[in-house]
Amino acid sequence: MTVASVSTQQQNAIAAAQAAAAANTSGTAGASPSTGAASAGTSGTSSTSSTASGGNASLQSLSSNFSDFLGMLMTQLQNQDPTSPMDSNQFTSELVQFSSVEQQINTNTSLTSLIQMTQAGDVIQGTSMVGKQVTVQSTQVALQNGQGTINFTAPAAEPVAITITNSSGQQLTTASLTSTQGANTWTWNGTDASGNTVPDGAYNVVVEGANKDGTTTALPFTVTGTSTGVQSSNNTVQLDIGALTVPFSSVQNVGS
Repeated sequence: MTVASVSTQQQNAIAAAQAAAAANTSGTAGASPSTGAASAGTSGTSSTSSTASGGNASLQSLSSNFSDFLGMLMTQLQNQDPTSPMDSNQFTSELVQFSSVEQQINTNTSLTSLIQMTQAGDVIQGTSMVGKQVTVQSTQVALQNGQGTINFTAPAAEPVAITITNSSGQQLTTASLTSTQGANTWTWNGTDASGNTVPDGAYNVVVEGANKDGTTTALPFTVTGTSTGVQSSNNTVQLDIGALTVPFSSVQNVGS
């Protein structure tokens, strides 16, 4: 191995380490857990450590490149030409660059651990929500024990159509009712248009109000169900309402 080839490998190691550090910093920066109402995280039916698995690969790459760099640096020093030693400026620059990378390794390791502890704390704190009625923003309603509750707001007393479809987009039922101005609640009894009972699960919902000119307008709505658990997934703490899973940022209200 020539001094020139070692130097080239050192530069490649520095570039690879800095790229890994940047990737890990980006990953941990986006892994902040939900706060506010969402931070009330629930209880522990399942908890994954995606933050750790996402950051470990980059940290291992950083550590490997740092070790490779030190090994190549020693090889370069041992095999340099005594009459033409390594340029001191280049030597110092390389040491400074990898010293910075080493600091990033330590910082990212600490940040990953902090995020894991915060998420674990959110999940533990959320145990108080399990078994309670929660209202969340979602495009789906959780059918639990043959019932699913939908809350919508109408700008005026007007005809409203609520359509329920399954995961394949097949229409199961449509309810036509006249709303009052403001808040309204409708409870699905878990049957399709033919009167057949459908199994509990998460079903798609569309709520539309009829305008005077014959057109329709989508109305904002929330759904209410019983919280059944909490999980940590994809760097966020999520709430389970039967078969429906939503991020804690979607929680609007927690009842008794």
